[in-house]
Amino acid sequence: MSSLVLSFQEMEKTQILLVGGKGLKLGALSKIQGIQVPEGFCVTTEGYQKAIEHNETFHSLLGQLTMLKVEDRDQINKISRKIRETIMDVEIPSDVADTVAYYLSQFGDEHAYAVRSSATAEDLPHASFAGQQDTYLNITGKKAILQHIRKCWASLFTNRAVIYRMQNEFDHDQVYLSVIVQRMVFPQASGILFTADPITSNRKLLSIDASFGLGEALVSGLVSADCYKVKDDKIVDKMIADKKLAIYGRKEGGTETQQIKPDQQRTQTLTNQQILQLARIGRQIEAYFGSPQDIEWCLVNDTFYIVQSRPITTLYPIPESGETQENQVYVSVGHQQMMTDPMKPLGLSFFLLTTPAPMRKAGGRLFVDVTHMLASPDNRGKLLATLGQSDPLIKDALMNVIERGFIKSASDDKKEQSTIKSNKAKSSADIQAQIENDQPIVSDLIKRSQTSIEALKQNIQMKSGPDLFDFIQEDIQKLKKILFDPQSSRVINTAIDASSWINENMNKWLGEENAADTLSQSVPNNITSEMGMALLDVADVIRPYPEVINYLQHAKDDSFLDELVKFDGGQETRSAIIAYLNKYGMRCVGEIDITKTRWSEKPIALVPMILSNIKNFQPNASNQKFEQGRQEALQKEQELLGKLKQLPDSEQKAKETKRMIDLIRNFSGFREYPKYVMINHYFVYKQALLKEVEQLVQANIIHEKEDIYYLTFEELREVVRTNKLDYQIISERKDAYKSYEKLTPPRVITSDGEIITGEYKRKNLPANAIAGLPVSSGVIEGRARVILKMEDANLVDGDILITAFTDPSWTPLFVSVKGLVTEVGGLMTHGAVIAREYGLPAVVGVENATKIIKDGQRIRVHGTEGYIEIL
Repeated sequence: MSSLVLSFQEMEKTQILLVGGKGLKLGALSKIQGIQVPEGFCVTTEGYQKAIEHNETFHSLLGQLTMLKVEDRDQINKISRKIRETIMDVEIPSDVADTVAYYLSQFGDEHAYAVRSSATAEDLPHASFAGQQDTYLNITGKKAILQHIRKCWASLFTNRAVIYRMQNEFDHDQVYLSVIVQRMVFPQASGILFTADPITSNRKLLSIDASFGLGEALVSGLVSADCYKVKDDKIVDKMIADKKLAIYGRKEGGTETQQIKPDQQRTQTLTNQQILQLARIGRQIEAYFGSPQDIEWCLVNDTFYIVQSRPITTLYPIPESGETQENQVYVSVGHQQMMTDPMKPLGLSFFLLTTPAPMRKAGGRLFVDVTHMLASPDNRGKLLATLGQSDPLIKDALMNVIERGFIKSASDDKKEQSTIKSNKAKSSADIQAQIENDQPIVSDLIKRSQTSIEALKQNIQMKSGPDLFDFIQEDIQKLKKILFDPQSSRVINTAIDASSWINENMNKWLGEENAADTLSQSVPNNITSEMGMALLDVADVIRPYPEVINYLQHAKDDSFLDELVKFDGGQETRSAIIAYLNKYGMRCVGEIDITKTRWSEKPIALVPMILSNIKNFQPNASNQKFEQGRQEALQKEQELLGKLKQLPDSEQKAKETKRMIDLIRNFSGFREYPKYVMINHYFVYKQALLKEVEQLVQANIIHEKEDIYYLTFEELREVVRTNKLDYQIISERKDAYKSYEKLTPPRVITSDGEIITGEYKRKNLPANAIAGLPVSSGVIEGRARVILKMEDANLVDGDILITAFTDPSWTPLFVSVKGLVTEVGGLMTHGAVIAREYGLPAVVGVENATKIIKDGQRIRVHGTEGYIEIL
């Protein structure tokens, strides 16, 4: 037969452009042994193209549609409607009509058929296009079937299909439609089978929705369905719905909705035997396609027919593991690092070279394999204590995993409980033993780090070709020594332990909650908080020059620095911004990913923050703010010591408390420094690599420098060595990255793909309060500003910042706000540390905060208790 119409049996695996996603799957399904598929054929995209190729009206309207943007809804509606009308009037080419007639006579003219759309951009791994085109059921007779083929073609231009393509960046003229004509079966029951649980993503838990009659009632939401869960060939859960309606096919064509008899409404749609039989069919189809499937099925006279199967595109990928052990548990690195966006391959490989932890990749993010730690009661206690501080939702999810017995434990619970307790209670003697208070240890560590950065900048200039890669790899070993220096860790842990000691004992002795938060304000040596203050100083330089301010308000690109010198005060402004960039220009949002654009590479990113500082603050604000915080900390210290002197055993308590306060003041600022060092090194590596790649661009081996971001460090080394690159890899990884951007990474995921969620186990919260983790005390009311991208920030004094996560690059915004709420974060993550130092009440780890809290709402943030109220 011609390629205008193909039967299911004639389709080949490579013909997606001819038969579309749905058609291709039906062709494949009908070839799987033992799987029943109602017979049918497909009018291919060539049939569609032949029908419209000489239609000038259609091509003119399509040209107009291509020029529109998603926002032009009225125009989209108008032009789409005209295109649909044009298609409904086209003549179906005679050879298409004749071949359709031939197949109908083969399968039986008198039968009813389903006429369904199958687009070429459909059921793809990163865009399912589910429900975008139309399906018509129970159509009889050649004339009606040809008319419904036109209707399917026209459905390529419904408003929802057009807008979906625009949002997913598919060209309208590159997406074609084929039409499936498939013999109708009239089922007593039908439904959907997911070979991975759509709620938890567990790949071992199969989920079946079933109701009486045709599946359309289920898909359209008209009826409730039974839900059965099957694991390892056993039914593990059943929910029987109250089924009042069903849709059935009518003998004369079309469908009708019928009431289900009262005595049948609560009966199980499928028998247990049928449920298990269907589950086995599902597993067989999944194995054939090699990925979890969403399958539509019908039951006719005790035979299951499969009418569709597509990949489930919403599942979070399972971390790749080299382990042979059955059950693995992974914890998100992004939730610890304040960076839940996906990273490009070069970014992932640099982070993996830098970290000693056992990490795995999934969905463009990193996960730590904590299986072995959870299996050992000693390590389990430490892990839960650490994660409980940094993210209680992760801790609660892991407790859930442990309670279920998912990980085989090495011993009894009593020991484990004592381990958790012993990890918690540290005496002041333990903390004192860690480190002496008056050593110039912090300044020595900073000096050593600075020396390493200067040496790196100097030495890397001599390196090129494969030598450059060897040099970077050696330098990363030096960087790791700095990052994981035991002395550096002791300084940081001493400050953390001292804060915990203060909070615990001031609460016990004086009833004071979170006293350490106030004591942590304006500590010395905090490189991140200094960065926020330094941008206030830049604003001070510019404030006296109205011409410069006016120019900056209209600056659009990074050449603005060179243009500045034309204005009065321009040279001073340029020097101040460049000095700032020399110290902090290696920072940016998502900075742990080496491929992200740094402020030095795009200085325009700083301009809105500088202008905001000019508008919101008086001159010398940085010194005033720092001094105010220092005074509040000093006052709190005197107040606590004064109250302690009224207590029994006062001298000893006051002496220990004073020592702990000094530890907090001397050491907690250093917490931010190791990351600053790492990001400095990363930026030097990046600049050297981009310079190296310029030769590859000139030799036409790489199209543009940024394409190297889609290669790992080792792959890039190989390209430099051989001057060869397979561009297919780059294209595939760009597509994969786009699909990863749409995924939300889980805090905890298992090797079964199950996403385990935690919750706050908190009582006594007010009604409708939104729970989170208290990280910086105080209570503040104000206007919520929901900001998802830093460059969109337009803050006024007194606003409360609501965002998904903050890393050090957000710090310059902290000087303008009065409170902070984030979806991700813990007690010692950057946002929390800086919020405490700036004295901002803050609640982090608030699930879906950016969706629940609306921009502009008045809210109250309880930073001491850890919740938010919408006023």
